[in-house]
Order: sequence, then C-alpha cells, then structure tokens
Amino acid sequence: MTAEPHPLDEPVDLSNCDREPIHLLGTVQPFGFLVAVSMDWLIQHVSANIGDYLDVSPDHLPGEPLSAIFPTAAIHSIRGRLQVIASHDGSERLFGCDLLGKNTFFDIAVHVSGASIIIEAEPTDTTQTVNPGALVKSMIARIQKTGDLTQLFRESVRQLRGITGFDRVMLYRFAESGSGEVIAESVRSGREPFLGLNYPATDIPRQARQLYIRNQTRIIADVGATPVPIVPASDPYGQPIDLSLSVLRSVSPIHIEYLRNMGVAASFSISVVIDGKLWGLFALHHYAPRQLSMELRAATELFGQMVALIIEGRIYKERRTTEEAVRQLHDRLIGKIVATTNSMEALADFSDELREIIACDGLVVWSKGEAHGSGRAPTADELPGLARFLNRAAASRVYASSELAAVYPPAADFADRGAGVLAIPISRSPRDYILFFRQELVSTVKWAGDPKAAKEMKIGPNGPRLTPRKSFEAWQETVRGRSRAWTDSDLKAAEALRVSILEILLRFNEETERQQSLATQRQELLIAELNHRVRNILSLIRAIVTQSKPGANTVDGFARIIGGRIQALARAHDQITSDNAAATRLADVITTEVSAYIANKASRVRLSGPDVFVEAKTFSTLALVFHELVTNSAKYGALSDSSGSIDVTWSIDADEACAIAWREHGGPPVQPPSRRGFGSTIIERSIPHDLHGEARVRYALGGLEADFLLPPTVFHLDRTARRREPDILDAIEALPRTEAPSLAGTNALLVEDNMLISLDAEQMLAGCGMEQVFMAASVAEARKILAEERIDFALLDVNLGSETSFPLVANLNERRIPFVFATGYGEQIDLPRGAEHIRTIKKPFSTDQLLAAVQEALAR
Repeated sequence: MTAEPHPLDEPVDLSNCDREPIHLLGTVQPFGFLVAVSMDWLIQHVSANIGDYLDVSPDHLPGEPLSAIFPTAAIHSIRGRLQVIASHDGSERLFGCDLLGKNTFFDIAVHVSGASIIIEAEPTDTTQTVNPGALVKSMIARIQKTGDLTQLFRESVRQLRGITGFDRVMLYRFAESGSGEVIAESVRSGREPFLGLNYPATDIPRQARQLYIRNQTRIIADVGATPVPIVPASDPYGQPIDLSLSVLRSVSPIHIEYLRNMGVAASFSISVVIDGKLWGLFALHHYAPRQLSMELRAATELFGQMVALIIEGRIYKERRTTEEAVRQLHDRLIGKIVATTNSMEALADFSDELREIIACDGLVVWSKGEAHGSGRAPTADELPGLARFLNRAAASRVYASSELAAVYPPAADFADRGAGVLAIPISRSPRDYILFFRQELVSTVKWAGDPKAAKEMKIGPNGPRLTPRKSFEAWQETVRGRSRAWTDSDLKAAEALRVSILEILLRFNEETERQQSLATQRQELLIAELNHRVRNILSLIRAIVTQSKPGANTVDGFARIIGGRIQALARAHDQITSDNAAATRLADVITTEVSAYIANKASRVRLSGPDVFVEAKTFSTLALVFHELVTNSAKYGALSDSSGSIDVTWSIDADEACAIAWREHGGPPVQPPSRRGFGSTIIERSIPHDLHGEARVRYALGGLEADFLLPPTVFHLDRTARRREPDILDAIEALPRTEAPSLAGTNALLVEDNMLISLDAEQMLAGCGMEQVFMAASVAEARKILAEERIDFALLDVNLGSETSFPLVANLNERRIPFVFATGYGEQIDLPRGAEHIRTIKKPFSTDQLLAAVQEALAR
C-alpha cells in the first residue's frame, strides 16, 4: 500500500477552518503522556515527553512490547478496563493506578482508535480523591429542586464553578443557525459578565461540534503550554494517529489564538447532548493555567450527562403538555370539519380554531387560486407569487420559514404582515395550502463583538492568513425581517393537520364520487321513467279528451272540461314532486294517483289503514310505484273491466315499519309477464333503492298481489293539522265558472318559443278582451316589438331554448310595463334583479290563472 498525502500538509486559516483536521494534529498537551499500542500490545506511538515520566527514550520504544515499560499488573488492569468499553466510540477510566509498580500513581484513560489502543496517563495525587458518585448525587439533588428551566440553568453553572474553582462558568445554548447564546453564568466578582451575549456560528467550526458530541469533556490546562509531538508522527502507511477521543489532544493554533484574544489562560468544556444533538455547552474559563484531575473531570462529565437528561425531560414535559392541549384542539376541529365542511374553501370558516392550534397573526386558505382568510396576512395580489414559490417545495411536506424574505425576496414587501410562513399543502394539483403567517418581530441581539467585522490579515508560517477576531466587546444588532420561530411542536401540529385534512378531503372525494354515481344511476332511471311517463301522459290526455266528450254540450264547455282536468293533473303532480311539501297522508298520495289516472273508476279502489304521514321526499317514489300499479291494473288487471276492484291496506308491524298490501280482485286471470318491462322494475326496486325498504310482487291467478315495507325513517303517525291540496276529482268539479272580465283596449306582448303554446295563450288573452297580442320567439324580436308598438302587458316564458327572457326585464321596467313570467319548471327559479317580486305561473296554466296574473300585474 502506498502512503497517502499527510492531512496536515494543507495550510489552515480562518477561510478554511471548518476543514482543519483538529483530531489529527499529531500533538498532545504536556500534563500527561500517551502510548499507542497495536491489538497485540506492541508499541506504535508515544508522546515525546514520555521520558519525563518513565525515564526512557521515546525514540527506542516504537516496535517494543508494552511490557517493556509497564509491569504485568498494570497491563492487566488496563486490559480489564478495555474489556468493558461498549463500542469503539467509547473510552474508559482507571483512577489511582500504580502504573510503574513503584508507588507512582496515575489516572489512566484508554480507548480504541482504528487499529490502535490509546493509553493516556496523568499523574494523580492519591491524597485528594474524589467520589464521583457522591459528588454528582449531591449536585443533582440541588438541580432537581429548581422550579423551572431558568433556575435549573442558573443552579447548574453555580454548582460547576463551586467544584472546579474556575473564574467563569457559562451555559451556552446553540440556535438552529449554529450561533449560540450565554443563557446562564456564574463569574468571579470583578469580571465582566457575558450573560445574554451571542456568539456567531463561525466561533465553533463544524468538526469541533462533532468532537464535542463524541468526546463530551475537553480540558485546555494551559493556553500558553508548548504542545508535545507524537513519535513517530505517522504510521507505516503515512497516516497520523486519530486523537478524536483523546483526553490529552492538543489544541488548534487558531483556537489558542482565539482564547488568548479573550484573555483566557485555561478552559474546560462539558457537552450537553440531547437526542443525539449538541444542544449546548458548559464553557469554563480561567484567567490563569488550571488543571483538573481526570477523576474530577469524569465526575463533571457524568454531571453534564445527568443535567442533559433533566433538561430533556423538562423540555419533553413542557412539549408534551403543549402537544396534548393542541391534540385536543385538533380532535375537536377535525370533528367539526367532518360534520360541516365539504370543500377546502370552507376551511377558512375555522380560522379561529386553526389559529388556536398553531399560533399566528394571520391565516389564509389558498384554494384554486383564491384566498380565504383572516388576520394580518399578505394581500390577494401578493399571494399568487408566494404560492408559486411554495410550489417548488415538496408536495407532501410542511414548509416553514421564520425569515421568508431570505429565501423569497418579494416577501420583504409584506414583512409587517408575513415575515414568517408555515405552509401546509392540502392537495397536489392544483397545489392548495393552509398558510399561517407571523409578522415581523423586530429584536435586538447583543453579540460578543461584531460578527460581521472584517478579519485582520497576518503573515504566518504558511503565508498570509486571517487571524481570529480580537474584539469581544458587546455589540448590538437590530434584527428585522424575522418572525417568532416555528417550534417543533408547531411543525408536529402542522403535520398532524396535513394528514387529517387530506384524509377528510379523501373521504369527501370518495363520498362525492359515490353520490355522483348514485346521481348518475338515478338520472338514468329518471330519464327512462320520463320517456315511459311521457307516453303515458299523452295516452292519458287522449283518454281525458275522449272521456270528457259526452259531458260537453258546447265547444267552449268541452274546452273548459278538458282544461280543468289537465290543470288538476298538474296540481297533483306539483303536490307529489315539490321539495318543500309538508308530510302528507299515505292515503292522499295513493288517492291522488288513482284519481288523476282512473277518475271514473276511483270508487273501485278501497283504502284502509291508520293515519300514516309520509315525508315529502318520499312522494315521488311512492307516486311512481302506485302510478305503475294503477296503470297496469287499468290495462291488464282488476280495473281493466267493469267488475274488478282493489284493496290497499297498511299497518304498523312489530318493527315499527309500515307494511302496505295491494290486492286486486275480480279482474281477468293474471299471467306473469313474458318480459320484464321498466314499469315492473319501478314497482319492485324503487322502494328498496330510494327508501331502503322492501318490495315483493306475486302474479296470483285471481289478481296481482304486492307487499311493500316502509322503514320508520320515512313516515310518522303525527296528526298535526296541515293544509291539504284538494284531490283531483274535487279540483275538476270545483273549476270556476265565472265569465272572464274584459281587458278591452289593451295590448299584450307574448314571448314564447313554442308556437302551439303561443297560439293557446294568444287565444286566452284575446278571449279576455285584449285588443292586440304581439308574439315573439326571442329577446331580439321582443325588443323590436317594444320599440315599435304600444304594449300594456307582457307574458314572458323563462326558457326560450337558447336563451332566457331575463334580459327583457330592464327594457320592461324602463318603460314601466307590467309583466308576468311563465315556466314549465316545477322548482323555484331564481329571478333576476328588478324582478324579485314578479309573479310566476306554471305551465300548463288555465285562462283563470292567466287572467288573475294579468289583473294583478296591471294593478301593480
């Protein structure tokens, strides 16, 4: 194997100090010595000062067995400590060891580095022993009595200063940016306090942070001491020894200069590692050289680990309390959303609840390119650009920034409303978001020296280099463009919201698809039924014309009878299909169908049962079923001749369902149908499909038998008084017989796209005395007539095929011409502005209805 370039061959200065190999410097501090041996205990390296402790020459030791310098008992003790090392990333201590067998006692640290075993020894005073367990127990007992984290931090530094004797002990906490703040301090009287000062991230290079995690205590006993080299400097392959876990490892020249610039002569650090990350440091400074025994350093290391656990526990407890409260708010919010919301836009209605879960100054739901929100937030014009910026982030991740302008410069324009943003993506295409905004929080940061000050250039051993900063005087900086930081709890709450909202939207989409599928099926059913019923209606009208003929003595009387019966049929249809209808007696629903279609045979249908009131939305289903039963009976069953009859009975069964029985008697013999028509499908499947009931049909020889079961959810037995429409037969017999009043001398405009209906309406108006009726089939024709003729009244069909008659409202209002709408739509129509209170009559309308509408309009 060829030798590789030595890592120390690269010049090091502040411009590349993040790459300085501080664990490969090849030197140790002089307050102890080092021996590196192979796995078979042959000496590989020694520190050049070993002769100061063992009276041997360092140049002759490499390659010799360890037994050449240490007695067997000492080697046995070292082997024993090596056995208990949990991994190659740990180290063990041996205190008060008679290393030379001459009552010369040393503290020993041992660890494994690559293929070497590193043994480090420091002279110890056995008359001043430390009981680490008792010491740490006493210190932790005081720590645990503190009330909050601030008191805990303060007590920790006080305890450390008490047992170490250092002039200054600080607890230094790292921020996400890498900079740090002194959050607690205990300092000797007369020294300038550093509490509250911030230090830039560049003061501690990245590789130093990693070593602080691996090797959690670091002593620099004398800043002015001369480092001791390792002999030989590298192994046979040209590689220096890795001293990452060494307790004697020497210090980077740059760091030594940094400490000198601060006036520090000795330092000691204890890492605070939480969840595998460097949370902070206990930084101890002394203004004269100071050495702590290895045993005391081990005790402080244990103290640091215990304090880290206590801090982690308290932080976790506070976070858990916060997250539990947020989880309860989250669960209540999701329950409300599931119960009331069916779109992303409607999430803005819950802005107050969302802002309780994640504290913010403003909230916006950005959906389909539109903003819905509340509080202090960017404007509708500023949001599209921000949405495009967020679209570049991952679709399935929460995005958070407390300094948005640093990554999205246009955000500087709305920093007072949204310096920080937390974005929860709630869809993929188009990308929609719930956006939480926090406004700019102007703050003053006190730095230990100006972090932006230029470094001094100096000529050193390797040429020009930047020197460490020399000024540590308090320097204040006003920070703008930043909001209060988003915490881990905020991010967890946001992620929980993202998952829950996506689940809700997925459920909404699935429900929407299901409803669309049901609607499609129902639409197909209704289209087929429409075709089926249109033919029946045409047949029915022909039958009405035929049956009305014998009772008429004049043409006008004949027309009046036919019109009255058709109008009664329309009223019955409105009663059955109206969405706003109140609950109606089951007997009335059946009677309406019987009366409308077989009025001359209605007496042959006998009804019997309690006062069952069916809900309005069941009318159409029941009407369809009984319509088919009635028409089938009239064609093929008991009502097809002059002798048959039908019994319809209903009762409430043990399960509180309404059982309906249809029994036909006395008609021709019944034969099962040779093919299954749409009418049979309606009878057998409508009630189970639409009402979740049951239906059974039997083609008995003596007459058709049908049984239906209505569930309790679609009817009730309430006898509350209500207004009832008269049945069909009553309506026909009660038609008005008064003569139409005269409208002599008036002109009417009739806007209707169907010629036959236009002629019928023209005849009605002319019969009431209208002088002239002008007909138009479009808005353009109507406007031409309005411009050329005198018009006193207008009848407007709502739907003109390719357009509506609504544009004529403005023309008529401008000329103060009264008008009435006519429509074939059964549901309520939305009238345009200017026509909110205009009367609407439904097609087909009678002369009396039209005349009443004209008179009301003219009077108005």
